[in-house]
Amino acid sequence: MKLSFVIIIPLYVLTVAACTPRVKSPLKPEGQEKSSKIRVLETGAAILQTNSPLDSVNIYLDGFHVAKNDPMHQMEAHYFCRQVNEDFAQCILFDSNTRQANLIGVEYIISETLFESLPGDEKQYWHPHNFEILSGQLIAPNIPKLAEKELMKSKLNSYGKTWHVWNSASFGKSGDKLPLGKPILEWSFNHEGEEMPGLVEQRDQRLKVNTQEKRQERADLAPLARPQSGVDALKDKFSKPTSPLTGVENK
Repeated sequence: MKLSFVIIIPLYVLTVAACTPRVKSPLKPEGQEKSSKIRVLETGAAILQTNSPLDSVNIYLDGFHVAKNDPMHQMEAHYFCRQVNEDFAQCILFDSNTRQANLIGVEYIISETLFESLPGDEKQYWHPHNFEILSGQLIAPNIPKLAEKELMKSKLNSYGKTWHVWNSASFGKSGDKLPLGKPILEWSFNHEGEEMPGLVEQRDQRLKVNTQEKRQERADLAPLARPQSGVDALKDKFSKPTSPLTGVENK
């Protein structure tokens, strides 16, 4: 099944690029407009230089992050990822999905096997993914439903290490027009009700998706989910009551 998914994805890269609704960046960085000299240099670079590291960044995901040290700091993130091997992926994070997107961070994704091999003090930096998947909040816009579900199945029980370096798109707040301060360690939602009202709904409207429908479509994946470390890392730190989701348990 994983092999068939790997074959399917490249066939849809151009289609996804053409059909995915465009989401504008929430802010424009400070600075003067590009000069004609810079534009000429960019044109020459595009012709003469390689962009090989980016050629393999061909999987687009959309989901949500919450700052581990400040649960009211929540945002949508657009992931552009490269699957390095069966156990490891690396993603570049942006605040939108257009050419004008601001690069806001990185996320590394590892399998349960690699996570269990980490030193104990390292594990505190890695958030669990099962809630993101089973809740329907993590999506791969515009690829066929079967391919998306197979992708999500392959990420069950995985973990992510995410650093945001630019606070450009915090939900309900004004972002910084430049990357300021220290990197922020991001976490995942792991219980119903942790997300701020409107965060998921506005994303669904922009990208023309239905998170609740995706949750129902993935319900049969719940028996494959195993307890994960970090599910209760932010428990009781949100302003409203939360509740568990079937298949998501703390290890």
